[in-house]
Amino acid sequence: MEKKIRVILAEDDENLGLLLREYLIAKSYDTDLYPDGEVAYKGFQKNQYDLCIFDVMMPKKDGFTLAKDIRMLNSDIPIIFLTAKSMKEDVFEGFKIGADDYMTKPFSMEELLFRIEAILRRSGGEGDNAQSVFKLGRFIFDARKQTLSDANENTKLTTKESDLLKLLCVNANKILERNFALKTIWVDDNYFNARSMDVYITKLRKHLKSEEGIEIINVHGKGYKLII
Repeated sequence: MEKKIRVILAEDDENLGLLLREYLIAKSYDTDLYPDGEVAYKGFQKNQYDLCIFDVMMPKKDGFTLAKDIRMLNSDIPIIFLTAKSMKEDVFEGFKIGADDYMTKPFSMEELLFRIEAILRRSGGEGDNAQSVFKLGRFIFDARKQTLSDANENTKLTTKESDLLKLLCVNANKILERNFALKTIWVDDNYFNARSMDVYITKLRKHLKSEEGIEIINVHGKGYKLII
């Protein structure tokens, strides 16, 4: 059995911090919560972690300063910033420090989880926390291997196809909102990316069209739904 991914979470909003910690633990991430940047830094020095989630605005030591200090100890560990601000300067500052992702409050727990999984997949640190194999009628979709297989054929998907299909599978029989999918996979929900996503939806429909029990439908004004 693979070891659990260890997450260090620094958040001074007690309610949000506890909620995030409980959610991540429920999703099999071993998570330690710290109420400010100073104690988080001491905790990081004592323990081994695989991922950092830092609120930007914290007492004693803010998230950016904490990240800079931690980068001196570990230059590779993935860092996600959480902030109530949406100013471009803050986003640029975060990425300048070496942030792997940046989420503006309020955000959905599901979106945070998907972004964590994507970062860990890119950095090769994803353990057994996330479901990666889905059954779609006679097809088996393996998100890690990026393959869609049946008894006769094994199709290799592109990264975008795989990420989008995984998002649809995680939300099977529910509406996958367009903006959520765009921001999760493409980061920006601009017109160009929206058209790009439509192309990938068409590609996924072609891959799945021979399976009668599976369908990706448009939900007008909202997004898509994978019907299983």
